[in-house]
Amino acid sequence: MANTRTTTSRKPRTAARAASRPSTRPAVPDEQENDEPDVSPSEAQEIEADDGYVVAELCGEQLQVLPPGSWRQSQQRLLTTGQLDAFAEQVIHPDDIDRYFDLDPTNDEFGEFVGDAARQAGESLGNSRGPVTSSRRTRRR
Repeated sequence: MANTRTTTSRKPRTAARAASRPSTRPAVPDEQENDEPDVSPSEAQEIEADDGYVVAELCGEQLQVLPPGSWRQSQQRLLTTGQLDAFAEQVIHPDDIDRYFDLDPTNDEFGEFVGDAARQAGESLGNSRGPVTSSRRTRRR
């Protein structure tokens, strides 16, 4: 015969019992706490003026560029496939793109520019060396 017991051993919640137990939910303050450091009005204005761009150096000139962490995957593909001008048009500030084309950087200079943008944003681009070959010998057929 199967156990057909349908009752539980839990006591029903009463108002008195509920009031005696501490709540497991965190208390929500009336005002949201701000964990961000205090910023002076002039610093806030400067941050707002940047519109998310960092300033990096290309051929001795300062250009505004989106930080590498905010580059879209489509933009990353342009960079990795060597379409540098198309990539630059998407990540360099519109006010600075004409100056980029006037500078006509070499690949090395452009690489230094991207590296400087990452440093200015406090990010690391990493050093990808490509896939690692297997240490196991392959069997010949």
